[in-house]
Amino acid sequence: GLDKHGEQRTAVCCLSSMNLETYMEWKDHPTMVEDIMRFLDNVIQDFIERAPDSMERARYSAMRERSVGLGVMGWADMLVRLGIAYDSQEGVDLGRKVMEFLNEESRNASEKLAETRGVFPAWEESIWGADKAAVRADGSRIRPERNLRNCNLTTVAPTGTISIFAGCSGGIEPLFAVAFMRNQAGSLMPDVNPDFVRMAQEGGWYSEELMENIANEGHIHFDEVPEDIQRIFRTAHDIPPEWHVRMQAAFQEHCDSAISKTTNFPREATEEQVREIYELAFGLGCKGVTVYREGSREGILQTDDDAKKNEEAEAEKV
Repeated sequence: GLDKHGEQRTAVCCLSSMNLETYMEWKDHPTMVEDIMRFLDNVIQDFIERAPDSMERARYSAMRERSVGLGVMGWADMLVRLGIAYDSQEGVDLGRKVMEFLNEESRNASEKLAETRGVFPAWEESIWGADKAAVRADGSRIRPERNLRNCNLTTVAPTGTISIFAGCSGGIEPLFAVAFMRNQAGSLMPDVNPDFVRMAQEGGWYSEELMENIANEGHIHFDEVPEDIQRIFRTAHDIPPEWHVRMQAAFQEHCDSAISKTTNFPREATEEQVREIYELAFGLGCKGVTVYREGSREGILQTDDDAKKNEEAEAEKV
């Protein structure tokens, strides 16, 4: 986009995502956000000092705003560990509470950095400063005045690759699948969520045959799996679209930037159902919304069962 002077605005992506599965008791780690914010601000400074001439616009933007993005991953894993269903009011309320805590702690940490490093150069003309940009037409402030080192502080990124490295669920997405078949040295072997395996073993209903059936079918709706376990291991396609959006909106309430979140639809979804989700996202204050209808694109992650259905649907067209 363009800045207030009509110049092309180029942003620098400086992100860090906390693994909520690791920080289950996040309030017991009072300095964790402060440490992350100091690290991100150091990264911004390093970029400003080392950026080549070809990235002058990005360097200028980083220098003026010093925007960073503290986010999360492992959200679905955290809910599983707590025994809370993703598509529940309890889950949505907890998501709002977690993001509110991280958002406020990031601002506190940024204020502390500003005490020794100074506020970001564009502070005066931002929503945090004293300039008219911080005031609405009716005279009320957009944000309370705060002396921050960084303009934007929080976001929720997809975390696709880093969540794989960390061995946790991505961003604030639900689990995609509890189990799937992985090709290991030419042999297909079931790869099952470790929490699911642990609960199955502790509950006495674990079997290799069940794990393989779950991986092949792409769901856990088998008689051997207790109802309470099925409830907390709800996957992306089990969750009604509106709950995808409600979770996104809960995190958006306390997030400076936008949220990366996909609303999953079955192949049979209608245009009207998609329209309802867009309108719900708008009404709940989401800054954006992403809809994926199963089978609408090739090369997208899917379960074996979904792949079979897509193949059958394509065969019917011939």
